[in-house]
Amino acid sequence: MHIIVLENEVSSLRGGQELSLFDVCFGLYQRGHTITLLYTKEGDLLQQYRVFCTEIVKVDGFRIERKKIIDSLQNFFIDTRKIKTTKDSIVYSNQYHNSFFAYTLATSKNIPFVCHLRLPPLQIKKFGFQWSIGMSGAKHLIAVSSQTKIDWIKQGFKEDKIEVVHNGINTDKFQPSAYVSILKKEWGISDDVKIISYIGRLDKEKGLETLIRGFSLFLKTHKSGKLLIAGKPLCYTEEYKQSLEHLTSELGIADSVKFLSHLTNPIPLYQISDVTVLTSLHSEPFGRAIIESMACGTPVVASRIGGIPEILTGEFQKMLCEPGNAQDLADTLNFVLKWKNLDPQLSVKCREHILRSFNVDKMVDGIETIILKSQN
Repeated sequence: MHIIVLENEVSSLRGGQELSLFDVCFGLYQRGHTITLLYTKEGDLLQQYRVFCTEIVKVDGFRIERKKIIDSLQNFFIDTRKIKTTKDSIVYSNQYHNSFFAYTLATSKNIPFVCHLRLPPLQIKKFGFQWSIGMSGAKHLIAVSSQTKIDWIKQGFKEDKIEVVHNGINTDKFQPSAYVSILKKEWGISDDVKIISYIGRLDKEKGLETLIRGFSLFLKTHKSGKLLIAGKPLCYTEEYKQSLEHLTSELGIADSVKFLSHLTNPIPLYQISDVTVLTSLHSEPFGRAIIESMACGTPVVASRIGGIPEILTGEFQKMLCEPGNAQDLADTLNFVLKWKNLDPQLSVKCREHILRSFNVDKMVDGIETIILKSQN
């Protein structure tokens, strides 16, 4: 099958959805499918896409800008004419924001299209008619969690049109290290220091104020604890990051908190951490950092919200905490650290859970099944 993939910025610096799309495309390529990539902005993943994509096309944009509607429409027609298709072609949009272009392209070529729902429907009013027309023309919608599916059903989309495929990762890439003590020394951290880490966007919906306040309470029982925050603002400015740094000073814990900016390779941080935290306040669609961390053998404390409880199932439900509740976060961190000390197999259990339920092959299986079905 020929799969025409739409992605805005082919970069690993933005978040999990760009990384997940790359894994999907490479997995589909390995199964014999032909991949054409359409993108609007270059990034560090572009060179890796060039290795296996049959064709890569830079387009002007996937949306019609109201202030220059004539130019946008002209560029739409120019860009869609560039794309070569065959009888077995299908359009696959990585996010609903680009669904109008996907629908326009699919309609003009008389081929189907599917759209991935990687985000909750929080910004739909901003795009008005474009997303509503585009998504109504999708053959299938792929939600990254059952909760995300529910969120979109509440927006009026039919239940039978949305299928759930949880994200998966390459567990050969994300795995524990046998040299944690050496890694800690490289980071300038002694073995007796408890490391709590956050890896992700520095945006308000991620609940970073709760994380910092909860860590401040955690320090009352773990004086040598250290919080490492890796990431950069995406939807907010550097001023927001500065406000978080100011909060650590207000709470008197600035010496125990370190902001690391974006990490190209977060794996060593997962490996040296005692616990990874995701304190989301919004309906988090999935939470890729959770499965990355657990694949590295590091347990995760995360908010009981969105699709997160679909990852932390069974005995791992004990790692869930209430969104926005700093005291509950601190209590859950203490509980998980005690659990880790009492159960030396906890790291192994974390990894086995991801190997079993959230591996990259299982994700590609699900998406491939939906794409093939969309051809009928």
